[in-house]
Amino acid sequence: MLPKNAQDALDGWINAAGPIVQKLSVQSETSWPEVRSLYMQGLEKIFPAIDGVSYKTTLLGGVSAMISEPQEYTGSRVVLYIHGGGYVHGGVEAYRGLTGRLARELNARVYTPDYRQAPEHPFPTPIDDVFAAYCSILNSGTHPRDLVLAGDSAGGAMVVTMMRKARDGGFSLPAAGVSISPWANLTHSGSSATTRDGLDPICSVEFLNKLGKCFLAGELPTHPDASPVFADVHGLAPILIQIGENEVMLSDAIRLASNIGEARGRITLEVWPGMFHVWHLFAGILPDADRAIRNAVRFLEDAFTEDRAPNL
Repeated sequence: MLPKNAQDALDGWINAAGPIVQKLSVQSETSWPEVRSLYMQGLEKIFPAIDGVSYKTTLLGGVSAMISEPQEYTGSRVVLYIHGGGYVHGGVEAYRGLTGRLARELNARVYTPDYRQAPEHPFPTPIDDVFAAYCSILNSGTHPRDLVLAGDSAGGAMVVTMMRKARDGGFSLPAAGVSISPWANLTHSGSSATTRDGLDPICSVEFLNKLGKCFLAGELPTHPDASPVFADVHGLAPILIQIGENEVMLSDAIRLASNIGEARGRITLEVWPGMFHVWHLFAGILPDADRAIRNAVRFLEDAFTEDRAPNL
């Protein structure tokens, strides 16, 4: 059972998502931009910005992006954080709390691309926008060893996809990546899609299928850019996957971790008992959210400092 304040926040999140569910299920006169804006306003109240961090907007490869930065930032560390929302209904506003914590704990500048989304901009536009932002960071002079990726849900899947696209395109890979509750398989063929459906209060298979149909717009759900469990995952940077035990995405997160390990990649998998989709947003409310973020920060901190000893 969740603490009361965490349960209240969870109920608030579910209520804020109501217009999204309605828009996907029935004809609605409310436009997608309006629905997204209402959703972000609701989540921003539940997961507000934190003190000690400044927020501003910039462009990365023509893509608008939020910058979360410690007020006394003086270093060179950069995090590209990829927000979730099923490629359909996400936005940067709800992530000031989470990205602010990453910025503060890592002493890093965190960029969160406000990528275009379906149905106006279906597959592969959201992925292409994030990759344009990634390339822009590299082209700005950021050294790859000073760059890490993080993301949740659809963004968690894109952490893997960005590394693959960088590898295949001849671009430098980041130092590491953290994939939170990755939506790694749009076919939802893992066993947890059955055994956990109804346990996860945020994502049901029915809801995810509607998001997937909206995003794919006729593309196959087995396309490796949409579902990284079907991708060639050789030669990627170290990745930490964190998944809640109650998530319908559990089995496919485990499958993705297994695929990376079998491809001789460095993979760390954490399964958090009783946790739901992207519980990290509840930092400051739910102890397991604070602990999960702390583990992610340690993983990324190690990546930033690895192999920096002077040559002997």
